Amino acid sequence: MTLRRHHRFTHRLRVRWAEVDAQRIVFNGHYLMYFDTAMGEYWRAMGLPYESAMARLGGDLYVRKTTLDYHASARYDELLDIHVRCEHIGNTSMRMHCEAYRADTLLVSGELVYVFADPQTQQSRPIPISLRDLVLDFEAGAEMLDIQVGPWPQLGLSAREVREEVFVREQGIPKDLELDEADQTAVHALVINHLGMPLATGRLTRLEPGVSRMGRMAVVASMRGSSVGSRVVRALLQAAHDQGDHTVLLHAQASAVPFYRRFGFAETGPHHEEAGIVHVTMVRRLDDLSAGKG
Repeated sequence: MTLRRHHRFTHRLRVRWAEVDAQRIVFNGHYLMYFDTAMGEYWRAMGLPYESAMARLGGDLYVRKTTLDYHASARYDELLDIHVRCEHIGNTSMRMHCEAYRADTLLVSGELVYVFADPQTQQSRPIPISLRDLVLDFEAGAEMLDIQVGPWPQLGLSAREVREEVFVREQGIPKDLELDEADQTAVHALVINHLGMPLATGRLTRLEPGVSRMGRMAVVASMRGSSVGSRVVRALLQAAHDQGDHTVLLHAQASAVPFYRRFGFAETGPHHEEAGIVHVTMVRRLDDLSAGKG
């Protein structure tokens, strides 16, 4: 048994059959894949959609060196916790420390050295101050996402960016159906990261006294499965409570029904189509706002 060292971030994964070798243990090279997978989740936990964030920063991170130490072996179907932390940021490079654990047993530890470089020439360049600050803030335990609630004139430009990416370009909904007059009177919620990039949005429209509808929930693809969608739902439920609503309903896409159930929404009525996509009406009472936090 090994005493775990502190890491800001941990990603859990399960060993797959294809990763086990003839010795019936995980093939040594797969630990690099485990660490790389955890690194992707590390950036997501920081609120960074990696590809678009790096494009905004004017570069990309390239692996310069990896070092692994093997302590024990993992086997098929075991759950592993992959710990990641940034140990050092220099002028053009950063050193990440990773550890793979099975319960409290350290299996593999390693260092990954990344160099920030021009994607075209792959020549190194200084790590942007904004990226350096993001990593240091994250490692210090800072909150990495900002949630804003307000009217369309305040949040509309960024909210529209997310909605057009998700609904128009990804799902093929006509733009004239996606944007409507209700935006002007609705309460909007927006999640942005520390680079000012919008990640998720939603809106609340009043239907009648005490009853509002939550809608236009959108999360950029690379951030789905993180906490950003949950933050929008919680912010809009709070906004509904603050304006005196007792009930919130929504028309959920069929694939999103399990997500909304986590927040206390219940299905009511049959499935129906909106803009060619199957939806179902769901309702949540606000008698106890603490229920179903997701």
